[in-house]
Amino acid sequence: MKFADGPTIEVDCFVDAPPERVWQVAIDLTRMGEWSSENKGGEWVDGEPALGKKFRGVNQREDFKWETVSVVTQFDPPRVFEWKVGDTDSPAATWRYDLAPEGGGTRLRQFARLGPGPSGLTMAIERMPDKEERIIERRCEEQRANMLATVEGIKAAAESAGSSQAHPSE
Repeated sequence: MKFADGPTIEVDCFVDAPPERVWQVAIDLTRMGEWSSENKGGEWVDGEPALGKKFRGVNQREDFKWETVSVVTQFDPPRVFEWKVGDTDSPAATWRYDLAPEGGGTRLRQFARLGPGPSGLTMAIERMPDKEERIIERRCEEQRANMLATVEGIKAAAESAGSSQAHPSE
């Protein structure tokens, strides 16, 4: 796959909790660092989560640490939370959580599209254009692993919040 193809990654899981509870965990930027080996968390820059609002994210891979500013481009509680990293017209990446009721719980899906804007990935490709497909494949594998860890972390947090609410005396 080439960068110009707009590589995407998707993961999902079933969460034994209602969408409203899953939503509260999914939009809590401070908790993301608990689950992802790369995302170290974030904070809202201009108020509470809402369409058009910005947040700052902190990321780290090995010894390289960086911050991003993202803009919320879809916000439909408790169903869709999407943001674009950097320039909304040409983002470094687009990320989204989709939540759908399923049985007595929630189907949680996380989606990412890399590009089309510049990022560390595009810098690596520029340095080694002959290895573009391998660079993208490796990055997608890393992202998938982090995304799986994140949705599983959201699942565990949402489910444990429900069990503590169900048993307040414990």
